[in-house]
Order: sequence, then C-alpha cells, then structure tokens
Amino acid sequence: MAKKKMILDLDTGVDDALAIAYALAAPEVDLIGIVSAFGNNRRDICAQNSLKLLELLGHPEVPVYNGADHSCTTDHFDPEQVSLDIHGNNGIGEVELPDPQRSVEEESGVDFYIDAAHKYGKDLIIIPTGPMTTLAAALKKDPEIAHLIGNVTFMGGALTVEGNVSPVAEANIHQDPKACNEVLTSDLPLTMVGLDVTLRTLLTKKETAKWRELGTKAGKAYADITDFYIDAYYNLDIDKNGCAIHDPLAVGVGIDPSFVTTLSLFVKCVYEEGPYYARIIGDNAKLNDPNPNVKVAINVDKERYLNVFMDLLTNLFKEH
Repeated sequence: MAKKKMILDLDTGVDDALAIAYALAAPEVDLIGIVSAFGNNRRDICAQNSLKLLELLGHPEVPVYNGADHSCTTDHFDPEQVSLDIHGNNGIGEVELPDPQRSVEEESGVDFYIDAAHKYGKDLIIIPTGPMTTLAAALKKDPEIAHLIGNVTFMGGALTVEGNVSPVAEANIHQDPKACNEVLTSDLPLTMVGLDVTLRTLLTKKETAKWRELGTKAGKAYADITDFYIDAYYNLDIDKNGCAIHDPLAVGVGIDPSFVTTLSLFVKCVYEEGPYYARIIGDNAKLNDPNPNVKVAINVDKERYLNVFMDLLTNLFKEH
C-alpha cells in the first residue's frame, strides 16, 4: 500500500517532540516536512528544536519550513511563562542537543503547504498541533487547496470538557482563534483531537524508564525531555498521574482514525474578545446541513493507542 504523505505543523515543545518521533516511526506514513509555528516558544526556537530532534532520530533529510511567527491579529509574539514552565525555557525540557547541521528551508511554510497539496492531493495528511495561522494563510493564498488535501487532523480545542487556558479555551486555539475559525469554516476535511481525548491518554515515568533503559542517545534524551514534562504536570498540579500526550495522539488519529470515536459536526471558533474567546462550538446555523466537515473526537481507545505509541517510539529509539 502506498504511504500517505504527512506534514506536521508544530510549535515544538515536549509533546510535539513526541509527535515527530511517532510520525517518523509509523510505517504507514512518509513525513515530508515540518512547518514551524509559534506557541510553546518563539517560532525560530521551535524550528531549531525540530531540526535537532530530526537529526537525533536519524532523519536529517526531513525539511523544516518557517510558518507564521505571530497570530494573524497581532504583530509579535512572546511565549507565556506557563509554557516555559511546562516545556522548559528551550522548549524541550532543558535537554541540550547538538546544533543541527541543516538549516530551515528558504521556501515559506505557506508555499510548502500549497505545493504539497497540488502535488499529493488526497494522499496528503496535515497535522497542526499549534496555532493554525500558517494553514489559514495558505487557504487565503490558494483557496483551492481546501478541496485537494486528504485530511487535516489537528490537536486543539475542547468541545465536551473544560479548556486549559480558560473555562472554554484550549491553548493552541487561544493563540490564534481567528485563524482557527478560518480553517474550521473552510471546506477542508477536518478531525479535531482536543482535550476531550488527549487528557485521557497519560504517559508516566514507567514508560520513560523503558526508553532510558535502551541506553541509546535518543532513548535517554526523550526520557529526560518527557520526564521534565511529567514533573511539570505534577508540580503545577495539572495532573498528578502523568502527562497528557496531546500532539502524538493527533498523529496517531491522522494515521488510524479508529483510535477515536467521533461526532460529525459543523463547528466555529469564537474570536471576539469576551468570556467565550477561543471556544470551539457547534454552529447552530448549520445544524441541519447533512455534510459536516469536522469530525470531533470525543472518546479514545487509550490502551490500544498507548501500546502502539510505545511500540513505535521504543523501536525507533532503540536504533538511535
């Protein structure tokens, strides 16, 4: 079977680092590039993190492109202290990795999206796990790509549970709700992997110990990176039982949608200032339209997912 082509759109912090490993390890997909976003840190730091991790994992051939470095409604971006507390000041749990040999590509993330959509069409899966600013800009530049791309599976939002930056908002969406709304209300086929499911999939130090025991560079680095995140979850009282593996779940669902149960819905994102800022919610105006463009994940087969996740990553880390 021909492999699907995948693009990750990341603000590379800890769970994004795990998403990169998942995409490289999964035999069903070919990771053709990473678009760098702002979010967990500044875009340029996130881009360097992606390049470092690709080299650590033995895949320096995967190109990294610059996406947007701030939201579509602001003129600059500064990371929030809570993001630095959770992911480390360098975005990857204060783990120092060698400077990458490769540089960020000259071509913009927007043009890379457009070129890939025209080249691969329905075989292309896009996984945004940060703000959707770059994808929204690509749609604006070439609206036709909404009908070409096979699927966009994004990590973001919270439909049936509380948000993590406000009672209704999740962090990625909160970074640029206007761009999110432009993507949600486009003709793109979308799958939403929000806090509804990611908060159910927890990783503990029992799992990271298995990576450390491999004795490889990648195994040790990823154990250290993830342990920092688990400790942050504990110390900041986010979850005392482990860390949520938000972004890799979106990669998993992009490859195998059967990991989750979904609700098909037209949704929108509130981008006007107020108590509902950055909330994703069903669109009442389209309740009776029979062809919703968004599948919202509302439950997850967490045991099966975690087993696949651990098998894939452990086998990858064994070799590097």
